[in-house]
Order: sequence, then C-alpha cells, then structure tokens
Amino acid sequence: MPGMISAIKLIHLIGTEKCPLIVDVRRRAAFAAAPTRIAGALWRDHMKVGEWLPQFPAGRSIVVYCAHGHNVSEIGLTKLLAAGADALMLEGGIDAWLAAGGPVVAREAPGLEPGLPWPSEWVTRARPKIDRITCPWLIRRFIDPLAIFHFVSAEWVKDVADETGAIPFDIKDVHYSHRGDDCSFDTLIAEFGLSDPPLLHLARIVRAADTARLDMEPEAAGLLAMSLGLSAIEGDDHAQLERGMTLYDALYGWCRYATQETHNWPAKAV
Repeated sequence: MPGMISAIKLIHLIGTEKCPLIVDVRRRAAFAAAPTRIAGALWRDHMKVGEWLPQFPAGRSIVVYCAHGHNVSEIGLTKLLAAGADALMLEGGIDAWLAAGGPVVAREAPGLEPGLPWPSEWVTRARPKIDRITCPWLIRRFIDPLAIFHFVSAEWVKDVADETGAIPFDIKDVHYSHRGDDCSFDTLIAEFGLSDPPLLHLARIVRAADTARLDMEPEAAGLLAMSLGLSAIEGDDHAQLERGMTLYDALYGWCRYATQETHNWPAKAV
C-alpha cells in the first residue's frame, strides 16, 4: 500500500546500513507498559514531530510504527510528510512485526532510556580490536542508531563516564563487559534480550575471536586477523569504527543468508 512498508520488507533491512530510522510512536503510556520495542527503534511523541525531526540526520528515511498500524502511525506519518521527510509507516504496527518474527529489544536497560530526545553516549578504551568495534556495531544496528562513541585511555574510561554520563563498556567492573566466558558483545545481547538466530551465530564467532578460543567457530581466526589488521593500518579509532561497521555488516549478512553457500573453482556454468 502507498505510504506503508511491510514487516517482512523491513525485517530484511534490520542490521544493515540501509535500514531507515525506525521511530516508535506508540502513545507514551502504551510504550511504557510494553516490555519490548522493534530492534533499533527510538521512541518519539507522534504529536511533536516538529520538535524531534530536526534532531535526526538530514536525508535519512524514517519508518514510524504504533501498536496496530492505525491512527497514531497515520498522524505521525502525515506530520513527517508535511515536514518534507522521506517517511513510511509500518503496516500492521508492532503487532504485525511480532507476528512476522521481527527482532525486538528490551524497551530499556541499565543506563539507557530510549525515550530521551538525545542519542545515547558510550565510552570505552582506545585502540579497539574486536569487542570495542562489534559492540558499537550492535548498538547502532539494534539498540540506538544515533549512538555516539568515545575512545579514551583505559585509565580514564570510568572518570569520563562519571563526568559526562556516557555508558562505559568493555572494561573491568562495569555493567556492560565480560562475564565469565562471555565477552561484552554477549552481555549486550543478553541485557537487551536479543534472540535473533543469525545474531547469536555472529556472537559465537565474536566470542571465539575475542577470547582466544579460535577452535569454537571456523570463522573466528579470520575475524581476529581482519580486526588486528584493521587496527594496525588505521590509527584513528573513529575511522576504524566506521570501517569496522562494514566488516560486521558483511559478517552478519553471511550469518543470515550465506552460511550454506560455497565457492570453488572452476566456476559452474550458469
């Protein structure tokens, strides 16, 4: 239907750089009472589009959804279109999303309130390798697409977090870090209730590479090599993060669609 996107079509965009900004416009009481939101969705008031739209990146498409895909989404969409935004509404709302098996995350978790009008901020140690790249990838693709990341000297991570309110991760004695045999990526997945099977497959590869247990997953050695290589050739941590986003987009895409595909020579005739 014009002005709408189906749950199935949107599901295929989740976890990729092509995913639009997804805006949860359920009424505040309905949102507060719900345990989950669509992966990567930000809550905003459907009646205050004029206040929050200018805070979003210019030119990025938007999909709004409410509970059932009725009048609340319609109002939000109408206001977005009137403001010149490239916008659609999710057909059937979050009800249709859940019926189609779309990934969801916890409505909120320690340190993160998804209804706030500003992006979440996170801080970790400088010179990232694996966890400190894949955690930001997970956050931007599934938790907060507008998240901001800071890389600082290890001894200052907690001080920066205390002074700025940024959420510390992947250092000792903070909430989002290694737990037992699990790495920080696993912790984020658990805390936000993600259960997407391809993402859990990716988590096993990340855990194996990040904790030097390369025998756990065949792809772990390759991920470790690419991660160390990227860190070696890119001295700017933020530039490394942006380049690493493509790496994890590709690896997640393999986990979703290509694990059974093989490659050999000579090529088969089509």
